[in-house]
Amino acid sequence: MNGPKPSIGTDPASEEGEDDQDQNPVVALADHFIIDRPWLVVLAFVVATAIMLPAAPTAFEDTQTGAGQFQEDVPEYDEYEAMQEDFERSSRADGGVTGQLFLDPKRNVLSRQSLLSMVAAQEHLESSTRLRIASSTSPGSVIAMHLDPTAMPPEAQYRVLEGATDQQLTSAIEATGDRLMVDVGFTPESASADVAQVGITYDLPPEASTEQAANVQFDTLDAVDQLDAYTVGENVVMFANGVFDEEVGQLLGDSSAVVFPAAIVLILLFLIVAYRDPIDLVIGLVALAMVLIWTFGFMGYVGIPYSDSIFTVFPLLLAVGIDFGIHTINRYREERAGDLGIGAAMDETGNQLGTAFVIVTLTTMFSFAANLTSPLAGIRDFGIVAGVGIIFTFVLFGVFLPAAKVGIDRLRQDSWFPGFGSKPIGREGSLIGRGLALGTKLAMVAPVIVLVSALVLGAGGAAYGSGVDVEFSEEVFFPNEERIETFNQLPGPLAPGQYNFVPARNYLEEDFEIPFVQTVTIYVDDRDVRSDFALRDIDRATSNPPDAFESTDRRRGDAENVLDVIQTQAVLDRAFADVIDRYDETGNGVPDREVDQVYDALFESSAGGEATNYLTRDRGSTRIQFSPAVDASNEEVVTGAERIASNMRLDATATGDYIISESVNDRITTSAVNSLVVAFVLVLIVLLLAYWRLEGRAVYGIINLVPILLTVAMLVASMRFFGIALSPVNAPLLGVTIGLGVDYTVHFMHRYVDEVSAGKTVSDALSEAVHGTGGAMTGSMLTTVSGLGVLYLALIPVIAEFGLLLALGVLYAYLSAILVLPSVIVLWERVETVWRSNNERGRLDI
Repeated sequence: MNGPKPSIGTDPASEEGEDDQDQNPVVALADHFIIDRPWLVVLAFVVATAIMLPAAPTAFEDTQTGAGQFQEDVPEYDEYEAMQEDFERSSRADGGVTGQLFLDPKRNVLSRQSLLSMVAAQEHLESSTRLRIASSTSPGSVIAMHLDPTAMPPEAQYRVLEGATDQQLTSAIEATGDRLMVDVGFTPESASADVAQVGITYDLPPEASTEQAANVQFDTLDAVDQLDAYTVGENVVMFANGVFDEEVGQLLGDSSAVVFPAAIVLILLFLIVAYRDPIDLVIGLVALAMVLIWTFGFMGYVGIPYSDSIFTVFPLLLAVGIDFGIHTINRYREERAGDLGIGAAMDETGNQLGTAFVIVTLTTMFSFAANLTSPLAGIRDFGIVAGVGIIFTFVLFGVFLPAAKVGIDRLRQDSWFPGFGSKPIGREGSLIGRGLALGTKLAMVAPVIVLVSALVLGAGGAAYGSGVDVEFSEEVFFPNEERIETFNQLPGPLAPGQYNFVPARNYLEEDFEIPFVQTVTIYVDDRDVRSDFALRDIDRATSNPPDAFESTDRRRGDAENVLDVIQTQAVLDRAFADVIDRYDETGNGVPDREVDQVYDALFESSAGGEATNYLTRDRGSTRIQFSPAVDASNEEVVTGAERIASNMRLDATATGDYIISESVNDRITTSAVNSLVVAFVLVLIVLLLAYWRLEGRAVYGIINLVPILLTVAMLVASMRFFGIALSPVNAPLLGVTIGLGVDYTVHFMHRYVDEVSAGKTVSDALSEAVHGTGGAMTGSMLTTVSGLGVLYLALIPVIAEFGLLLALGVLYAYLSAILVLPSVIVLWERVETVWRSNNERGRLDI
């Protein structure tokens, strides 16, 4: 039944049905506008959304993907960047941008026809000015140059290979075997191999951007695809930094194209079931959309770019928003079912839920913001965006949604618009209601057994979960290959793009036994690089390497350095070999006097461009790039590299992807532990103060956290069970789980306190809480777990794992609140009763 339009502060006979004189002035003012001026509130939010909307797209202008987003502020990364800049200044002018084509013709790649196809492809590529290729090399060109050292252009090499006899080709393959870029299954005697590499060097200016490099590299692929012998994606793929960066960035977009539509469909389906009213559904969806617009707008205005870690913020905000929306509509329907009018029902809903929403918002915000303690910039950005986003969620679902609901219900109460499902979820007697009563029944019969079982389960889960691995590398952001094949069957824009670096990685690791994170670098920044002992020191550094590094023979590591370039050029160039002999007193091929003269001759030779990859032109820096063994662990590689650097006479530092990854791994663990501890402490303080201030019972705050500890323990155990390692993307989730879990326990606990305050017994209050608030909790849980669990469909494994963990965390939090929290409440009430009884007897005795 509909009552008259309400007014604030009227007598008890008014629509509100209670005196509001004790209401907080801020809350009273908000209620006044929500109930008396709902369309003014709606207009204000529309204007605010219009302000945020223009900035939202700018959050996507500098999208950050892959490992780089988490490497900022890591000293080892800064050192690596300094080295890269040092060498780029020297090498980019010589065409330092490179790429590798992997040729897999499904036949002997060293057959005459395959070799001819290779050099024909080189001739085709080098003759195109648009591709800006400075040089290229392949097994075909190496073999042709051995047969005729004067055959320099690919066209001449083609003629040499075409005119050579079978015996000449076989002999040339045997002679050049150690220089042919073919798979590890090759032996000189067999003259046969399965996969070959074509190395390409581009002539780009020093200031060329990654995008410019990617453009010429993609154009190279298009040019190769025009040849009859090769089809990109079938028997030829490319690995190059520009292509790699572009494709890693593409991953996030392809994942979003699949995940967001699937999430929207599932969320929509469950919201239809939860709301059962198209008007309420539209209001809820509009509020969710505004949360996203406001949050993206905030990111745009403050300059926080969209990234893999930020991608995970929005499922969390949607989870809380869905929860707030369902609770508000469900409680409003309860009050309307009790014959309150529109204004009075919403006023009572605000009075009952407002405190719970404030507590949930504060605890969730602090659990998100706890990630500001992380030493990783990407995780700190997550904390900022998530913390601000939860405030937006609270404001929109605490003010906009109730105002829109009041305004629309008043418009349609006397109109022709038909009524729809308006009964609350989980009402007593319903199927859901009967299932929800299980936790309450157990609490009244065997609360000790329930609590002890929960504590044992939690302790066991925490102990088991303590063995969770930590993983950080570029490869954790690579796509799931099987999922790409599946998604390729999707229509049009939903199908993912082609990823060259996925098969390229497989060729590197399986056919060439080179880790995708290819090298560890010993960086020497020392003016003594030009001293007489420098090359001897480099030679010693590559001798007898640790077991973690590949070896070319029993005593020498597989390491690329300027000495290798010098010795290779001496084999190809007789005049340069004479220079080496002149300054090599020991005769071992390592110049040990007038080294600066050797460098001059090297830079003047045809190998000068390649030399700048390992020696700067000012001769102030050099580097040695080691290839780790495929089966070596990060820790073994890092320890070995640091040992090599410390044993050098030159001032050397170990750096590279392995070193950076190990450093980030340490920070991930620190971040996860810190955020968990800080979130727990902050949430505990908020709960203690809130319940002490609002209910005079600080202990309720502690009771709230008992199920949350169980949730966190089970989530950590699930990580280990499913083989999910801690990563920068999921590291914040442990602390965030506390905030998400509090969402459920606070709603349940607050409803229980309200019913007890109204004079109900513990049993009746628990029953009322589980059938009233429990129904909304169930709707929220089902929508969140099903709708946001679709993150598991993401192409990027770490995001898919985050989706699984998020769904499990919400499910565990819900089950803990429904099944465990009632027993904790009952036990505390019994303990408190006994304590009060003993106190009263003690006073009487006195």
